[in-house]
Amino acid sequence: MLNYRRGLTFVLALTIATIALSAQVFQNAQLTISKLKEHVWVGETSDNCTMYIIEGTKKALLIDTGTRCDSLDKIVRKITNKPLEVVVTHGHFDHTGNIGYFGSVFMHKGDLAMVQGQGYKGKINFVDEGYIFDLGDRKIEVCYTPAHTPGSIILLDRANGDCYSGDAFGSNQVWLQLQPLSPITDYIKACKRMLTLIDNGIPRIYCGHYVYLKKPIGKEYMTKMLTLAEELKNGTAKDIKPFRSDAPLAGYHGPLIASKEDIAIVYDPSILK
Repeated sequence: MLNYRRGLTFVLALTIATIALSAQVFQNAQLTISKLKEHVWVGETSDNCTMYIIEGTKKALLIDTGTRCDSLDKIVRKITNKPLEVVVTHGHFDHTGNIGYFGSVFMHKGDLAMVQGQGYKGKINFVDEGYIFDLGDRKIEVCYTPAHTPGSIILLDRANGDCYSGDAFGSNQVWLQLQPLSPITDYIKACKRMLTLIDNGIPRIYCGHYVYLKKPIGKEYMTKMLTLAEELKNGTAKDIKPFRSDAPLAGYHGPLIASKEDIAIVYDPSILK
């Protein structure tokens, strides 16, 4: 019986590995791209950042560009040859690091200073609430959700029930400690809005660091994030500690981290005032 169980465990592990490998469509030292679902791919960088490629019958959309991925424009062309538009969910470098490979980019004006500070020379197209990327059979809608940054947006594929959220809600941990700061009420508002979207046909959220989760997040996650944010606002959060990180800019201004089960909010205490 023991040998049988060991054999079954080995076969199961091999099967899972084979499925994962078969989903990969591109890999080098910096980037792995895998098929997520029909006409949707997820790219995961070596430093755990995420980008998504969505293909329609007329155009394709690249959501975020990671940090350092040499010749990303040519790599994307290995996945789709449709006319391509590029949108960034917000202005942090781990999502905009490769926009220089593209002649134009879409973003919210709230994060313009960040992108300009990174030296981007291409055309910047501003998007706001309700903007539609028309890919043919797919319509991807912009929803403005500031908190993580002043210009954070999420992208909604209403017909397929999917949301591509960047870092608006985090990947088990959301950062609200980086300048420029937003009040905790902005994050509470964003969480409530996402819960309403979930209740109205968008149950799957593909986050900006998918590599940590390997699955979409949903209502349970968003409910816990909202509860923790409201506890912070009301002064009832219990598990709060100083936040320590080796990531650039992650730890200045003495941030704290509040945790609840498997989720956490990193924040500057001033956002609670």
